[in-house]
Amino acid sequence: MLFTLAMIAAKFLIWFLRFTGSGGTTLPGRLAAKIYPGILLRLSGKLNVILITGTNGKTTTGRIISRILEINDIPHLQNRSGANLKSGITTAFIEAASIRGNFSCIMAVIESDEAAFKTVAPLLSPKVIVVTNFFRDQLDRYGELLTTVQNVKTGISQCPNAVLVLNADDSLSSYIGREVPNKVIYYGIDGYNSSRSSADIAGADASNCIYCTEKYQYSARTYGHLGHFFCPGCGFKRPEASVACIGVNRLSLSGSDVALRFDEYEVNNSHSVQINLPGLYNVYNALAASACAKALGVPTGTIIDALGTFECGFGRMEIIEHEGRHIRLILIKNPTGFNQVIDYLFSEKKKMVIAFFINDNDADGTDISWLWDVDIELFRDLRNLVVRFYCGGIRAEDMAVRLKYAGIDPGLIFIEKNMKTIIEDSIRLLSEDETLFVLPTYTAMLEVRKLLGTEFNLKEFWK
Repeated sequence: MLFTLAMIAAKFLIWFLRFTGSGGTTLPGRLAAKIYPGILLRLSGKLNVILITGTNGKTTTGRIISRILEINDIPHLQNRSGANLKSGITTAFIEAASIRGNFSCIMAVIESDEAAFKTVAPLLSPKVIVVTNFFRDQLDRYGELLTTVQNVKTGISQCPNAVLVLNADDSLSSYIGREVPNKVIYYGIDGYNSSRSSADIAGADASNCIYCTEKYQYSARTYGHLGHFFCPGCGFKRPEASVACIGVNRLSLSGSDVALRFDEYEVNNSHSVQINLPGLYNVYNALAASACAKALGVPTGTIIDALGTFECGFGRMEIIEHEGRHIRLILIKNPTGFNQVIDYLFSEKKKMVIAFFINDNDADGTDISWLWDVDIELFRDLRNLVVRFYCGGIRAEDMAVRLKYAGIDPGLIFIEKNMKTIIEDSIRLLSEDETLFVLPTYTAMLEVRKLLGTEFNLKEFWK
């Protein structure tokens, strides 16, 4: 009786909040759990769950996996909005279920916040757990990086039957693979070596061995602490990746041309693949999704099709066309992710406007000192292409100061919190086929995306 009451109340609240223009992604789940505390456990037990966690790339990886399942005609639910705490995950299950708690699908693709993972994982009993990477992120929420790693390890230890999909290039992810008895499928990049200096690695988030604290050595690097690491002290090293990028032919704004190996035992173990996403970090997301698909026994051909036809999701490289110009929305939330966005912007060869929207709400992290750990100084090398820098959001002034101290011409820095004004100015400043890049933190992204959604009739963020 209480279960049915919880379902009815939550479904009505979802409808009401969506009708009034709100997302309705967390409150309904919270209400249902108040009425019937075991609702998530009961609902999730009817489906095969793929659970995704890690610092960067959770939402994009989840959407790629969803695309792979879609191509293979496998019905599934997903918390597409990115509401990844227990309440948001509960809402996703309730929305997809009938009043009696039955589903028309057989699988669930669920993204989980790293801090919530150890609580959520045992409730979902996932078939596959995907870990993208570990980077320093929102220290006021997560604490030190090793605390986050241990949270995820604790959650995995309560799911002994789950197949793990782990990033071989991330020493922290690989560490978990050695510490638990689960079956592991590793993914990574074999065919790329960064041009960044060893000093960049020395200052990375995990530059020292997790076992003996000796400084890692690298035979190849991608970014941050990711790469082919080896500890000269205890011998801990990067494991072999069975799903791997074995060659990078092109990284551009429109996507990536790469050679992938989907199974080390395949006779033809090299496939030319177009990834319909820009940036090296999205190659990792594509590999994570591909390794998950191989864990499920999905045919290689359909994985390749999915990678080539995947569309950028809500706020993650999403692009809008307006009067011949482009508006590209790219979430930023920590130093490593922001630095990768900067690297991506260097592949742009045309004039651009860059608008930062920085908030310090709880979901963003109230401590914004991380902006000083980002290589903002690199924007000086784009001075011939960037027409103007806009700073908006709650901490607009702080972002403007950061740009100034990075050596950016103060005449190019404008504080403007009205997104509509920025769009209008950008149309005037830019020519056809040039781009306004909007770089918001999480809650700022929700605000900006809502305005853009109204202005350009975009899909709601929960769809």
